[in-house]
Amino acid sequence: MTLTKVWSVVALLALTASLAGCGVYSFTGGGTQASTITIEDIYNNADMGPANMGQDFTNQLKNYFVQNTKLSVVQQDGELLMSGEISGYTLSQIAPVATGQPDDYSPASMTRLTITVRISYSDTLDETKSFRDKTFSFYKDFPNDQNLSDVEDAYVREIFERLVNDIFNASVVNW
Repeated sequence: MTLTKVWSVVALLALTASLAGCGVYSFTGGGTQASTITIEDIYNNADMGPANMGQDFTNQLKNYFVQNTKLSVVQQDGELLMSGEISGYTLSQIAPVATGQPDDYSPASMTRLTITVRISYSDTLDETKSFRDKTFSFYKDFPNDQNLSDVEDAYVREIFERLVNDIFNASVVNW
């Protein structure tokens, strides 16, 4: 290995250590000086959807913050505070099928499941990073020949993963 390559490796390691060790940014994505977060129960205020959807979403949100930051989830008085609700759970028909006849009913071949959440986030250490009633939404399309009850749990989990990631990025990562 040449001396230039050795110095390049040393410089890269020093840069990595300084970024990860300063507390401002971690390679897991959290960009906050806070050490605690309070995540209140996210209630299901949607007209449809599984009965346990609010609790499942709250748990998935808490788990994501624990696994991807150095934050401790506390019951109250966290330096970061998150609250909100599941405000929408909708099914819509998409991808109509052409029959070629103007008077024929043309059913859609796909259905879209959309879940919407409204989140408020407060950073007591830096109020400029806070937001109130921000809406996050994601969907999953599936063929009409699938019964929703057969795939609902998996699709809701998949949508929750995307929503949680978007909320995480909007709050502690500030993207």
